Amino acid sequence: MLNPIYTISNIVEILSADARIFDDKSIIQYLVTDSRSVLIPENSLFFALQSHRDGHEFIKDARNKRITNFVISDEKYINQYPDCNFIIVTDVLVALQNLAAVHRNHFDLTTIGITGSNGKTIVKEWLYQLLAADYNIVRSPKSYNSQIGVPLSVCQIDAQNTLGIFEAGISAVNEMENLAKIIKPDIGILTNIGEAHAEGFASKEEKLIEKLKLFKNAELLIYSPDYVGEVKFTDLPGKTKFSWSNNQAADLRIISVEQVDETSYLKAIFNDREIECVLPFRDKASIENGIICWATLLALGYTAEQADFKLEKLSHVSMRLELKNGINQCSIIDDSYSADISSLVIALDFLNQQNQHPKKTVILSELFETGKADLDLYTEIADLLLQKKVNRLIGIGSHISKYAEIFKFETQFFEDTDVFIEAFPSLQFSHETILVKGARRFEFGRISKLLTQKIHDTVLEIDLNAMVDNLQFYRSKIKPGVKIMAMVKAFSYGSGSFEIANLLQFHKVDYLAVAYADEGIALRKAGITLPIMVMSPEVSAFDAIIKHNLEPEIYSLDILNSFLNALSGTELNYPIHLKIDSGMHRLGFDAIEIEELSDILKDSNKISVQSIFSHLVASSEAEHDGFTQQQIDKFNLIAQKLINALGYKPLLHISNTSGISRWSEAQMDMVRLGIGLYGFDAALQHNKGLKTVMVLKTTVTQIKTLDAGETVGYSRRGVMPEGGKIATVKIGYADGYSRAFGNGVGKMIINDKLVPTIGSICMDMTMLDVTGIDVKPGDEAIVFDKEHSIMQLAKDTNTIPYEILTNISQRVKRVYFYE
Repeated sequence: MLNPIYTISNIVEILSADARIFDDKSIIQYLVTDSRSVLIPENSLFFALQSHRDGHEFIKDARNKRITNFVISDEKYINQYPDCNFIIVTDVLVALQNLAAVHRNHFDLTTIGITGSNGKTIVKEWLYQLLAADYNIVRSPKSYNSQIGVPLSVCQIDAQNTLGIFEAGISAVNEMENLAKIIKPDIGILTNIGEAHAEGFASKEEKLIEKLKLFKNAELLIYSPDYVGEVKFTDLPGKTKFSWSNNQAADLRIISVEQVDETSYLKAIFNDREIECVLPFRDKASIENGIICWATLLALGYTAEQADFKLEKLSHVSMRLELKNGINQCSIIDDSYSADISSLVIALDFLNQQNQHPKKTVILSELFETGKADLDLYTEIADLLLQKKVNRLIGIGSHISKYAEIFKFETQFFEDTDVFIEAFPSLQFSHETILVKGARRFEFGRISKLLTQKIHDTVLEIDLNAMVDNLQFYRSKIKPGVKIMAMVKAFSYGSGSFEIANLLQFHKVDYLAVAYADEGIALRKAGITLPIMVMSPEVSAFDAIIKHNLEPEIYSLDILNSFLNALSGTELNYPIHLKIDSGMHRLGFDAIEIEELSDILKDSNKISVQSIFSHLVASSEAEHDGFTQQQIDKFNLIAQKLINALGYKPLLHISNTSGISRWSEAQMDMVRLGIGLYGFDAALQHNKGLKTVMVLKTTVTQIKTLDAGETVGYSRRGVMPEGGKIATVKIGYADGYSRAFGNGVGKMIINDKLVPTIGSICMDMTMLDVTGIDVKPGDEAIVFDKEHSIMQLAKDTNTIPYEILTNISQRVKRVYFYE
């Protein structure tokens, strides 16, 4: 929210822009870049940004949400909405950034700018925990660090803030200077330089130099010499510098890291004396992020003793919302580690994406350190919950309870978390989506556990942000006006049902496709309204298809006649899709059937052909390009005959995921996007440009030490001639971990070490050879992730990623993450 408040005329003057103003007194408090995320429409300014989609296309949606103020670069929209204010600029993104820079210059507060390849968000959140008692802090929500996210973050600054902590991320050269002008950091923190987001840079050195531009005018730079070897010390920015290192001389020189239970005990040399601290974490990434925070505290003037006291109290930061299955057919959104207005808005937007239940409940703690008076704060929250169509609020805490009368819908209030838990057995939760959102001190993790179904220790984590990024990657490859049909068959390639469909519907794909009618029916019952094509319709399911407004793929004359017979005498223009066999020889009409098919289509008004399509056999393989071209030519010829017979042109589509990547001329009217959504494309070397969507994890159950010559597992197939140590983990072939992975073929990651299987894979368990590795029961074992990829697992077992994904059984719980 902008504070001070601007009028539309103020903003026109700030941007030195042309304008068509209907109401020059219009007050602007909120900046909007997504027409689906609107808080107070009458006080919002919509920026029509050009990205993967043209923001001008969503002016109509924004206007329907009652927004009347717009920043645009295409003047043709002005006359369509004469009752609106329009600011006309050359570049809408630049206008947003310029407005943020001017807003930043209104305030004289200290700012910390954070950049690097990894750890930006965690370091930012931990610095907030460490410094909140001493400063009134404004910070980036979640990981808002992009060319759009940074200006939106900086525009939160108001006069009460004494410290700003903002992260900045880039993906190409010439991006950082824009962010530096907006943040204007007094203190710079470089976390590290790694391989993340390397695609837009010619070299690691080029990426480092670009990131350091953020700190050009900084008073203080906090960094590790381990990550800046490509740049001379004299060329580093920052009037003063504070360094840390595990490996070389530095202001804070780490000399030892000792694991003690669930903590890490660190010793270092600082100002020629030995100091120490305890971090309540054991993993490598958290230790490095903790060292960066340690260095920052010391650089800011805190004593070694003060820093140690603060660091020991750091708590886990969950930067992602978790969507889980709950008790009594509920869906649970777990955001139980933070509570502020900005993150509440993000969480409520995610809540509104969920259509599987008609009722939406929010369990919310009181908020602290917002800089607002309680009455103003809870009035704003009440308005926000109403605007987001929340049905029920359960408020926890004495402050929020005091303002119960402000909330004009179903509510319950409890003094604290213990009182809520005591009352829990008497509360009713059933068939609803529940957002659990609480400040850390309220320990809402306890509430989340009560609401969540017991999770099998083997979990498939699905990163919804990564899936959206993959969708946008393919959107950037298709021509304007080409539609997208997203494939969600086979439980969305093993990743989920309505959870994935809700996301795709929210991000405006045009069609969904499922294999069988029951999959489509489940989506309809979960509130999915997109058109859904059923690719393998069964005659016995036709009545259900019609009842639930699903659209069958018609691939033979027999199926067509059966479907016509299933339609009632009054049914007209029911949507269907025609499948042509252009070379797959699986399903579809052959060329010799087209004349008879055309006669039936011309004689029936019961059906309307929505699309004509076929399937490419080898679009990813250059050696078969000649055959692919033959398929395209054959399909075009048959499609044109059908169009002539119909008298109208349905949508035409033949491209699958790899077809989008390699055959731009075959995009036609629509493309079908399948495995690419999940981060795999055989046409892209190493899946370049795609994000890893899924991580499969399990846990260690027991550790055993074996003598030389002892064997492991059924039929004694695992042999340890020299003895050693094994770990049993909670995954087996009943979970989808194939027996083909047995006896060293499969590997998992435990404590950053790749360890092989030993013996046969059991139904519910697998044994791993962990000889020489520090492992204990409860440790996490990663079956696959970004580094140990599904591609590698498929290669090891001579199969394809599709099979690995779809084999993951339903007893493996799916947990969905969203930032």
